[in-house]
Amino acid sequence: MANERTYPCFPCRDLDESVTFYENLGFKRTYRQLRPNPYAVVQYEDIHLHIFGMEGFNPADSYGTAIVVVPDTDAFYRHIAERLRAAFGKLPVSGLPRVTRPRKKFGTVTGFSLVDPGGNWLRVSQLGATEEDEEKTEGLAHFIEVAARLGDAHGDEAKALQALDNGLARYPQASSLERVRAHMYKTELAVRLGNGALAREAMAQATQIELTLEERAAISEELAHVTGLVNELET
Repeated sequence: MANERTYPCFPCRDLDESVTFYENLGFKRTYRQLRPNPYAVVQYEDIHLHIFGMEGFNPADSYGTAIVVVPDTDAFYRHIAERLRAAFGKLPVSGLPRVTRPRKKFGTVTGFSLVDPGGNWLRVSQLGATEEDEEKTEGLAHFIEVAARLGDAHGDEAKALQALDNGLARYPQASSLERVRAHMYKTELAVRLGNGALAREAMAQATQIELTLEERAAISEELAHVTGLVNELET
């Protein structure tokens, strides 16, 4: 057989809220049912999501998850981030809904997570990426990858912060670039946790570390992202 497809079905508390959320991201509603059960389908290119309303549903208790594999993770993230900023006035990185930025985890896997108003996770990764194609990292870089899995894939920012602090304490002589990346991710995690003081402290530590021009170019996009999050703390 060929051309088989599987579509995830996500629960939600308010169907109209969830449909509107996806429409704001550029999805099109292709189906809407009111009775006997509230149900809708939204589509973005070849991504099809089915959503159903559930009375008494608590989004914080959702285990809904879908793996979304795309040809260009960064391009899809930029599209999602732009749409989210337009809809919410800033990039939502905590609560529901929220999004994480693309970040390397293990092997060649790089991706981000989008959590919808129903608490359902869309875990976006790059087509062809695996956890087996690359040697495991060591030192502070390994702790950053562990933190990324805890904070971005598991949603446990507190444990991710602890992993970063452990790595920074264990490898104080790590390369300047690794230490900057650790402090920038620590900044982002602090913003998600609503700890503005810690976010500003971590950002200050990141900017005080000297980098070469080449290293600064390598982190320019991530630095702009984190700087924007800290600036949005003021709004």
